[in-house]
Amino acid sequence: MLWLVSLGLGLAAGFAARGSIENLARLQFRWPWFVLAALVVREAAVLTPLNRVAGVQYVYAAALLALVAWTLWHVNRVAGIWLVAVGSALNLIVIAANGGRMPVAPDLAGALVQRGHIGQYTLMAADTHLNWLADWIALPGPLGRVVPEAYSPGDLIVAVGIALVVVLAMRSRTGSEETRPRIVNDPP
Repeated sequence: MLWLVSLGLGLAAGFAARGSIENLARLQFRWPWFVLAALVVREAAVLTPLNRVAGVQYVYAAALLALVAWTLWHVNRVAGIWLVAVGSALNLIVIAANGGRMPVAPDLAGALVQRGHIGQYTLMAADTHLNWLADWIALPGPLGRVVPEAYSPGDLIVAVGIALVVVLAMRSRTGSEETRPRIVNDPP
């Protein structure tokens, strides 16, 4: 849900900065179906009964690793996507440090408190690692009511990165780097 909010905020900021949706539509990604597949795997590991299957946290971590690799592959192609890569990498680091699970602060964990872990989530405790990178942030005020989940610093960086990609793409007058006209200078 946070990604949708950041997408909406990016669109609003892009229009406010006199960007156009046509410029955003010219943004081209390599292998967009790959991202969709990785996101479906991630969401299936969280939202379906698969979240109770032992080892699903490793499937989630592998999908996150694939998304990090994909965003790094696009760093020189899509302005601002490096921020998405940084946030995703921070999430991957804390998940890897905790055996494939993302720690969640007890006061934001809901049903996780009774179970100890669900899918790739585990209850934050003294024996979990890198808790400062885990899911401990609740969004304040009305935004927190719209998006009432626990977030990590990496999640917030990804959200800012998504908004930045949208704004920069909307402001771009030339489209993606691969489709930009190039001036070639041949020395005499």
